Amino acid sequence: MNQRFHYGSSLTERARELRKNMTPEEKTLWYQFLAKHPVKFYRQRPIDDLYIVDFFSLQARLAIEVDGGQHYEDKGLQKDEARDKYLTGIGLRVIRIPNNAIHQHFPEVCDYINHIIEEQMSSTPQSRPAAVPAPPRGS
Repeated sequence: MNQRFHYGSSLTERARELRKNMTPEEKTLWYQFLAKHPVKFYRQRPIDDLYIVDFFSLQARLAIEVDGGQHYEDKGLQKDEARDKYLTGIGLRVIRIPNNAIHQHFPEVCDYINHIIEEQMSSTPQSRPAAVPAPPRGS
């Protein structure tokens, strides 16, 4: 699948706010793992002027969502299903990590993410052009 998608410029300001106000679980995952990962990740990345994903890697074609309790209520489940369907449709893999897993099983969460990255990197052609430009410095 060689889908192209673009960095959502109309959501840039909201993404910037979300980066400044990350949840404790997002901060843990970012500062203790993803920020230092050899595969490049971005925080609070707008996709196609529709969604902002918690963490995104173009190289691995992976979106990581950190989910609090609202994601497990009917309305949240419906929104997440539509969002995941869209993101999958443009060629991304979406994984969801519950907040409590970050608190209770952080090493296992990191191992799981590494496993998914390895899967994605082995099945993702490296010759694809980058469809999403890097965000401005300071993000």
